[in-house]
Amino acid sequence: MKVQAAADFARSRIGASIFERVAGSEGPARRQAIHGAPGDRWFADGRPIRRVHGDSAMFVGGIRALLLQSLHPLAMAGVAGHSGYRGDPWGRLQRTSYFLAVTAFGQGDDARAAIDRVRAIHERVTGTAPDGRPYAASDPHLLTWIHIAEADSFLRAHSRFGAEPLDQAGRDGYVADIARIGAALGVPDPPRTEAELADRINQYRPELQGTAEARSAARFLLLRPPLPVIARGPYGVLAAAATSLLPGWARRPLYLPRLPLAETALVRPAGYAVVQAIRWATTAPPPARAS
Repeated sequence: MKVQAAADFARSRIGASIFERVAGSEGPARRQAIHGAPGDRWFADGRPIRRVHGDSAMFVGGIRALLLQSLHPLAMAGVAGHSGYRGDPWGRLQRTSYFLAVTAFGQGDDARAAIDRVRAIHERVTGTAPDGRPYAASDPHLLTWIHIAEADSFLRAHSRFGAEPLDQAGRDGYVADIARIGAALGVPDPPRTEAELADRINQYRPELQGTAEARSAARFLLLRPPLPVIARGPYGVLAAAATSLLPGWARRPLYLPRLPLAETALVRPAGYAVVQAIRWATTAPPPARAS
């Protein structure tokens, strides 16, 4: 019993530390509001988006999404100029995690309010990229790229590292679910099946390139994250796992190597182990049996 109690205590402490990093000081109150508030939700229990966004594989998917998104020069210019990802990376993560949680699990009015806040921010994000082209975060073309890069990354990470990967119908259902959020954000005609998602990404490939800003962001994400020493090892495994899910055409512009044998034999098994450890730490232990 003492061993089990110690394991449960360690599990609770690790889980609380991870949750605080991801959700911030407002996390407990927000979690209660998201899951406890009465009212209709955008997505019913059992919908694919709830399985994907509620799984620890999102840690891998989030890193992959940022790397993939950085390949569009105008999107990267907006991130570099306005997001504050270097000065306040944890604040950005906490705002993103809240948005993903409230839209997938929260009460409908709260989801709509979060959408409206993001759209208001997008309206203020404008500028000129280093190549001289103007950009606006509210541009439907850029919104579409951000949306499809996220959808593809979250889905691929869940398919590889999720506790219960989706079948084809479930993957199509996920793309359809997240399309509702994309459309609310201003994405015109977002893809609604996995095949449509892959086709839309291919349509953007001629526009993608590895700019200096994109490669700098990749180095920050993969090599110099602002983490305590004890967390750098597990994070490095998650970052390597995220990189392993990128296709060659996305890695080359970012100067990221492709090592198929090492990734198959080492990186992906290690990534699964770390994702599983996070899942264990952030899931409440089952109630003790009566003796």
